[in-house]
Amino acid sequence: MSQPTYKVRNYLPSDFDGYVNLHIEAERTDRSGRCISRQALWENLQRPLYYPEKDLFIAEALGEIVGFLNITPEFIIRRVLFDCLVHPAHRRKGLAKRLLDQATQRVRELPVEIIHVSVPEENSAAREALSRMGFKVVRQFLEMVLPLSASKLPDMSRNEFTLRHLQRGEEAELANVQNRCFGGTWGFNPNTPEEIAFSLSLSDAAAEDVLLAYDGDRPAGYCWTKINGETSVETGGRKGRILMFGVDPDYRGRGIGRLALQAGLSYLQDKQVKTVELTVDSENHAAYSLYKSSGFQVVTHSLYYEKRTD
Repeated sequence: MSQPTYKVRNYLPSDFDGYVNLHIEAERTDRSGRCISRQALWENLQRPLYYPEKDLFIAEALGEIVGFLNITPEFIIRRVLFDCLVHPAHRRKGLAKRLLDQATQRVRELPVEIIHVSVPEENSAAREALSRMGFKVVRQFLEMVLPLSASKLPDMSRNEFTLRHLQRGEEAELANVQNRCFGGTWGFNPNTPEEIAFSLSLSDAAAEDVLLAYDGDRPAGYCWTKINGETSVETGGRKGRILMFGVDPDYRGRGIGRLALQAGLSYLQDKQVKTVELTVDSENHAAYSLYKSSGFQVVTHSLYYEKRTD
C-alpha cells in the first residue's frame, strides 16, 4: 500500500472537529493524560494573545488531521514553547520535522530568542528527532504523584498565618504574589491579571481552587490547584493537580510553604480527589524536598530541549 501524501498548513476554524478527534485517537493509544475534553480544547484556543490561525500548524492526510504543532509565545522572557502531537499510525514518517520547520518560520516573525520543547524522557523517537534538529537538553522536570486517599494530612489550624480562598476580582493580587514568588526562576514568564482571570474563567476552574496564605493583610504564599473532572482509570476516582505553588522570598524558611501545600491538598481531599499530581524542576531542591516529605513520589521525568532562533 502506498504511503499517504501529507500536507502541513495553518489551522483553520473548520479544523476543530478533526483537531479534537486527533487528541482522542492519540490518547487511546498513548494513555498520556493529555486533555481530550472538547470544551477544554476549545477554551485553550481562545487564550489571550494567542492566534490559532497563525500559531497552530496542522498535518493532514487523506482529508484527516493526523498531527499538529502548537506554539505559545512568551514575550517577556523572549521564548516560545512548542507542543507537538502526531497520530500513532503516522509517526516516524518525518511529520514532526515538517511541522517544526513550518512553525520555525512563524517564530522568526516574533521577538523571541529561544525555542523550548518538553518531551517525556521515555519518548526516544522525539528525543532523537530534536537532537538531529539541533536542540539540546537544558532542564529536567520530575512528575510526582501522591495517593491522597492513603494520606493523613496534619492539622494546620494552629499557625501564625491565615488561609483563605481567592475571590473574583483579586486577580491582580494573585499575579503580584505569583510574580514575587517566581521572579528570576528558570522558565517563568510573569503573569498578568488578564491571563489569570482567563485561567480562572475556564469551565474546569474556579477562584476557590487557589488557596492564599496571609501574614496580616499581606499575601505571603499560595497554592493553585486543579480538579480533573474525568475519573482516573487507575484509582477509580478523580485526579487533582498542584498547578502552581509558591512562597514570597520574604517569608521563606518560616513554614508557610508546607502550610499552603497542605491547605491545597486538604481542599482536593474535600473534593473527593483520590490522586494528586504535580511537576517540579529537578533543580528546585527546596520544593522537591517538601513534596517528598509530604508523600509525593517521582513516577517519570520530562526533558526540556532548547534551540536558539538565530
